[in-house]
Amino acid sequence: MTEIRSGDLIAALDEASISKFHMRAVLVSGMGFFTDAYDLFVIGIASALITAEWNLSSGKLALLNSTMLAAAFLGAFVFGRFADLAGRKRVYWMVAAIMIVGALGSALSPSYWVLIAFRFLLGFGVGGDYPVSAVLMSEYANRKDRGKLVGMVFSTQALGLIVGPLVALTLLGAGLSDDVVWRTMLALGAVPAAAVIYLRARMPESPRYQIQVQGKAEQAAAQITDFTDGQVSGNGAGGLRHEMGLRAFLTDRRYLILLAGTAGTWFLLDYAYYGNTISTPQILSLISPNASTMTKIALQLAIFVVAAVPGYVLAIARLDKIGHRRLQLLGFAMMAACFAIIAVVPGMTTMVVPFLLVYGVSYFFTEFGPNMTTFVMPSELYPVTMRATGHGISAGIGKLGAFIGVFLFPLLQTSLGLRGTLLLTAGVSVLGLALTLVLPEPAGRSLDDVSTRARDTGTMPLEVADQAPAR
Repeated sequence: MTEIRSGDLIAALDEASISKFHMRAVLVSGMGFFTDAYDLFVIGIASALITAEWNLSSGKLALLNSTMLAAAFLGAFVFGRFADLAGRKRVYWMVAAIMIVGALGSALSPSYWVLIAFRFLLGFGVGGDYPVSAVLMSEYANRKDRGKLVGMVFSTQALGLIVGPLVALTLLGAGLSDDVVWRTMLALGAVPAAAVIYLRARMPESPRYQIQVQGKAEQAAAQITDFTDGQVSGNGAGGLRHEMGLRAFLTDRRYLILLAGTAGTWFLLDYAYYGNTISTPQILSLISPNASTMTKIALQLAIFVVAAVPGYVLAIARLDKIGHRRLQLLGFAMMAACFAIIAVVPGMTTMVVPFLLVYGVSYFFTEFGPNMTTFVMPSELYPVTMRATGHGISAGIGKLGAFIGVFLFPLLQTSLGLRGTLLLTAGVSVLGLALTLVLPEPAGRSLDDVSTRARDTGTMPLEVADQAPAR
């Protein structure tokens, strides 16, 4: 890596107060991420209807639920790297276009394998949206509120979790056929993606990327001044120009340790989170086998609203105060405890109310913890020239974990039972806690400071990493 002086616009971004332009960036990134979440999670409900209509085997059901996640694994890698080479904005609208085609194609699919193909295409676009949404918001953010702002983008996942079951209940309540319901649910994913293309075309390229990678300080200053209505401005003197190749990045021991931390914890989190979330209808069928489809969807919605949404909200409010690393440790610990209680305490998997209470607590601490922080931290820890690449690798490995979790859940619960499957999930959560310990604390620090510390030391000493974030 070489470092060449280039712009005080970076300092202006770091110290800017939260303002309207930050909220505009959150809205544009958040709408895309809402689409990602809706498309990823709605299949859990839709597949239950498709299984009954097309008489799917357990293997075909597992493949349908997990195909999009396997494609997201590839998309995050490909588009994360492309965003560092060609710019964040170019990838921004490309992935939205792919999501439109994938959603509409899924809805119109005449057969199982055509549906699988379009779900794969959709997942490829969604995977690409992960690194660019996080990194672009991180690079617009100030240092003190970066976790909050990137977390607000991620929190639109909560809307995706809620809107899917609401749409299903509305359509089923209207008396529509199962075929019409699942096709409509899948098609609706194209609507916000279409709006995103227009909005993203109007967003300027990341000023940090323009200055520190492209060397276009004057252009960056002009665009950000216009975008912020003059609230942020700079003359292009004082930043750092970065140059680093992929080979150097992937052979540097210090960055490999960071990748092990960000990608490994995301893998473990997504194994637990997606395996349970997308399989929630099947879990509820095991707990309450006589419940109707609408009752199970309503229970799933209740879990999201009562447990998940407060977790997202509290994480946004407290993330930068508690510290990103510390919150991840807390969340993994509570997830492990909850899953272990369900697995070990007699009767927990046969009584609906106790199960839902503990399951709901696990959901709360997933959101108020690693589900939020595994998205935020990779957008902070890597240098600008490798930021989207690092996030893309982390997100891709995370989605590989999600694929494995979703694919294996129906098979594991058949062989191990629900209690055995959740005990395994508790063990996975403990591993996530342990692997978090290799990561430094980025909260409250500038992106240049965070990436330089990570570069120079690999990880921070525990006494430094555990200090309260600088504010």
